[in-house]
Amino acid sequence: MTIDTKAMISITEANQNFSKVARLVDENGTAVILKNNVPKYLVIEFSKAEESMTASDEDVLAVSKRLLKKNKKAYEVLAK
Repeated sequence: MTIDTKAMISITEANQNFSKVARLVDENGTAVILKNNVPKYLVIEFSKAEESMTASDEDVLAVSKRLLKKNKKAYEVLAK
């Protein structure tokens, strides 16, 4: 995941000024909250949450092909 440095905010500042976090999400699509200068939390729009949790058909197909290739012998034995 690529993190835009303009969308980063410290946890202290986020706690004191949550409207700034909301504004960052509106402008950049996400906001990253840092804890001890390390990315800890990701804030996204609620409408995009479901979208980000669903794998695309291409991703599922790629994983399926990789698993079939990796376990080809086991599948052949099971097919008998």
